[in-house]
Amino acid sequence: MQGKHLNKVRCTWCGDSEPYRTYHDTEWGVPLHDDQSLFEFLILEGAQAGLSWITILKKREQYRAAFDGFDAARVARYGASKIESLLQNTGIVRNRLKVAAAVTNAQKFLEVQSEFDSFDAFIWQFVDGKPKQNAWRSIDKIPASTPESDAMSKELKRRGFKFVGSTICYAHMQATGMVNDHTTECFRYKELLK
Repeated sequence: MQGKHLNKVRCTWCGDSEPYRTYHDTEWGVPLHDDQSLFEFLILEGAQAGLSWITILKKREQYRAAFDGFDAARVARYGASKIESLLQNTGIVRNRLKVAAAVTNAQKFLEVQSEFDSFDAFIWQFVDGKPKQNAWRSIDKIPASTPESDAMSKELKRRGFKFVGSTICYAHMQATGMVNDHTTECFRYKELLK
């Protein structure tokens, strides 16, 4: 059954969860070109690996506080003592590999920014600079990965990024509007057609 709120039909994955509905209605699938926000999603999607997105969504504000507002230059300088303090922070996912990956990814993020002038210019090349408009009738038709996310994953891994498998990359593409994966009956689908 479709999640409905104020007579709006939404993608079924957000159900009756208010955090999910707000995220779905205001952020998910909206083309994002701000480097700091792209970095935030890169870290949050990696943290989500093996967990549900709602878990990360509920911890998002704690992540912002713990990771200096997702300032990549600051995160890139985190040393062993900062990593240890993050592993004591109950507001985030306390997984050593994921926390260490956030620091590595910040360093690699800065390298990409330097090479391409922005992370945005680099990451959007995987969809030729414009959102890919899909037309899924139901969420069970939406793939977990695509040739584009495969290519993104391969290139990010080649550059030394961590927790960037193709499924994580595809989730990043969905979240940042590189693809429009709202189902066709969802009110946001037509709003995001461009």
